[in-house]
Amino acid sequence: MYQLFTDFIPANQIILVGIILTFLITFLALKYPFSFLPKDQGRDFAVNGKLSKGKLRGVGLTFVSCFILGSVAFLPLDREYIIYIILLVAIMLSGFLDDTSSTPWNEYKKGAIDLVLSIVTMITFANFNSTAIHLGNMEILIPKVVYIILGIILIWVSINVTNCSDGVDGLCASLCIVSMLSYSVIFHGELGKYSQANFLFIAVLLAYLYFNSSPSSMLMGDAGSRALGFYLAIITMKSGHPFIFILLAGILIIDGGLGLIKVSLKRFLKISILKNTRTPIHDHVRKNHGWSDAQVVMRFVILQVILGILAYIIISA
Repeated sequence: MYQLFTDFIPANQIILVGIILTFLITFLALKYPFSFLPKDQGRDFAVNGKLSKGKLRGVGLTFVSCFILGSVAFLPLDREYIIYIILLVAIMLSGFLDDTSSTPWNEYKKGAIDLVLSIVTMITFANFNSTAIHLGNMEILIPKVVYIILGIILIWVSINVTNCSDGVDGLCASLCIVSMLSYSVIFHGELGKYSQANFLFIAVLLAYLYFNSSPSSMLMGDAGSRALGFYLAIITMKSGHPFIFILLAGILIIDGGLGLIKVSLKRFLKISILKNTRTPIHDHVRKNHGWSDAQVVMRFVILQVILGILAYIIISA
């Protein structure tokens, strides 16, 4: 499809058309949602969790599918990108099946799926890319086995912190938009078509936010949040600066990651930390500090923008 477009319009205009059409297709697909999408049952353990009861859940299936359609239509595809798209579908479907399940999947089942997909992803990445990473102006070549192991950890962390941050209307999508935009601005040359793919993903997330901004009428579910985490890990590795993930997804890591650390230490090492802190952190600031949903989203986004600017300064130095 992309080659057909190049016969009529320049490449930079193709992606512009792609952004507009992908947004419109996603908007219409969400406005007239699939009949098989489940409805949320509410979550007793989450702050304001019962307010989600009855809302459409799992619409991540819709907007991720629209992103994939946009990619196929408006980006030059190669084997590596196609494999990532297939893996993105797999992580999306695993999340959607969890969304539709009458009994939520346990952590070990989802963890096993994450592990398998992460291994396949990193083997693919190592076959198509160098295992060199950048630390400031330094380039360090890492042994392939070590690189694959570290990449698996990155993917797992990214999937799970993004998943844990999806608990406030508009929060996860807004933070991911800031992260993707930051990657495209800072690493435009390194990312190539992945930078253009970021804008297609931003387009579908903007369409989703129209319906998900507080008070929301639909939720992305694990189908969306897990796919977003996977995609962020891919563009992090493609940038060649994997440690910049700490900044460019910093608020996602703090919001969702502290809970993972807290639970893991308690469950496996019997060590209790953050006893007076609710996790995810967005629940803590709502319950303990009285922040509204809108305040959580805006303040977290502001903090992520600041981290993005800091990352830009560090990389540009």
